[in-house]
Order: sequence, then C-alpha cells, then structure tokens
Amino acid sequence: MKPMIHFAQSRLSWIILAGTALGLELTALFFQHVMKLDPCVMCIYQRLAIFGIFAAGLIGIIGHKNRFARLIAIIAWGISAAWGLKIALELVDMQMNPSPFATCSFLPEFPTWMPLHEWLPSIFMPTGMCSDIPWEMMGVTMGQYMIGAFAAYLIALMVFIIPALSASKPTQAFIADYR
Repeated sequence: MKPMIHFAQSRLSWIILAGTALGLELTALFFQHVMKLDPCVMCIYQRLAIFGIFAAGLIGIIGHKNRFARLIAIIAWGISAAWGLKIALELVDMQMNPSPFATCSFLPEFPTWMPLHEWLPSIFMPTGMCSDIPWEMMGVTMGQYMIGAFAAYLIALMVFIIPALSASKPTQAFIADYR
C-alpha cells in the first residue's frame, strides 16, 4: 500500500497520466490530418475528454506535493474519464446499431462562451458521421478502442486512490498520506 501511495504523490505518476493522454491526442490528430479520417462530433467530445485527462495530469505534475492540487487533478481525471467512457459507449452503440432516429449532430454543442470548433477548427470541428466506421484494427473499431482506453483510465484512477482510502482509518490515513 505505501509504495502505491508514494507513487501517487510522485511527479512521475502524473507525467505518465499526461503522457498517455498526449499520446492519444497526437494519435487522433494523426488519424485526422495524415490518414484523412474525418472525426464525428462524438469523436470530438472524446478528444475533449482526453484533453481533460491531460489537464489533470498537468495539474498533478505542477502540484503533486499539494493535497488540494492532487484532489483537483483526481476529480478532473475521474470526470473526464467517466464522461469519455459514456461518449465512447454511445458512439459504439450508434455504429453497431445504426438507426435513422439515433444520429449525432453536425456541430458540437460547446458553450457559447467557449466555441472551440470556431477557435480551433483543425482540432475541434467535426467533419465525419457518427454511424461511419472509418477505421478498424483486428476487427476492433476506434470507438471500441476508446472504450478500453477510458475504462483503463478509470481503473488506473481506482488503483491510484484506493490504497489511501482502504486503510483502517480512511480519513486520517488519506490526510496523513497525502500531505
């Protein structure tokens, strides 16, 4: 338990989190701009969820010794991974069970104060259809791989925080171990 708690407090753990998220972002941009695969709006939302995980990693890298910063990073990590998993599951359902009644929109529904698709269209403008399956590897679609990626992020989060919470006195152990 102690080694995992020390690892969770280390900068390396947060570098790994941010690095894997950055790797997925770069992969998405490679698929879009080099392989010319058009992302759908659900792909863009998943991309945003990965950016959330990347931001959580950056917060953790900067504030890995600060309990409050780690808490903010953990919350951002969990929300981003859970939302990304939800979106990936919805996308795969649309692809595997196509229906004219279950379609995605053509434009992302970002808040009016943050129209990312207008600010950075090369990253956040959807140009594909959700029901299309433009890429598969070994019979697994990109959406299915993303289900695995988001599930892995959630499992890693649980592995990351459970040791501190499973001590005999969880609250005191969490506070003591995460100073």
